[in-house]
Amino acid sequence: MSEERVFTAAPGDTIVLNAAAKINLGLDVTGVREDGYHLLRMVMQSLKLHDRLLVRTKHAAGIRVKTNRSYLPEDENNLAGRAVRLLMDEFKIRDGLYVDIEKHIPSSAGLAGGSSDAAAALIGVNELFGLGLSRAELQERAVRIGADVPYCIMGGTALAEGIGEKLTPLPALPECSIVLVKPPVRVSTKAVYQELDMARLGGHPRIDDQIDAIRSGNLEKTASLCGNVLESVTVPMHPVIDAIKKKMMECGALNAMMSGSGPTVFGIFRDTAQARAAADVMQKGRFGQVIVTAPSLSPQS
Repeated sequence: MSEERVFTAAPGDTIVLNAAAKINLGLDVTGVREDGYHLLRMVMQSLKLHDRLLVRTKHAAGIRVKTNRSYLPEDENNLAGRAVRLLMDEFKIRDGLYVDIEKHIPSSAGLAGGSSDAAAALIGVNELFGLGLSRAELQERAVRIGADVPYCIMGGTALAEGIGEKLTPLPALPECSIVLVKPPVRVSTKAVYQELDMARLGGHPRIDDQIDAIRSGNLEKTASLCGNVLESVTVPMHPVIDAIKKKMMECGALNAMMSGSGPTVFGIFRDTAQARAAADVMQKGRFGQVIVTAPSLSPQS
């Protein structure tokens, strides 16, 4: 009889990881499963904007999560804590773990901040304890935490299908800059999907055409094909989203669109100078939190 392998690390062993934000260059809903989950086709893009996670073993048992945002949970109600627990239970890890999250991604913004933190936590525990899981094996477990978490392990540019767990890597976007504006409104992702009326959608994003544009390296065409069916629900609830999109276009964006279920709007700009000029206009207009960033090739870059 083989002995059960014990996974352990020395107290104080530490790993530090970046957890990238994401935007949806395209988001379509194609149906609803019997369990209520919506079937999606999305073109995902990770950003250089990221949170920083420190994962460290500690003497005392249990999981402790700390963040620099007082309104976020600091226990296993945090997705990163839940991710750590999943691997600790599966591999019977008895060491205590401390997860310190330095947040830079706006919360409840449609930018997958919580999902990306969970993805980084899974990667961190895997490396810290030498579990030997491949990225594909981590992604299989990640979907139990949240639909965006498998993509957040992959990062870069990708087609996401199913509920978000079926991933196909795509070529990197041509060099460009991204301006994010998060207005001071709260959006419930669950409520947005509940209100989505598939029968009354005016149209669907041309996801396949956008993929072709990405593969051909055509930034302008890729931007022109951005589309998000969830705008049909969130924009009427919060008209400021449409106002931000219009202002972005006035500032020279190739296109502007809401990410995820909102409320953050992103604008795609050809270069950093143009993006910074647009960001100045958005800040003066007091539309909300403004961030200038760029596409990233990796969730840890």
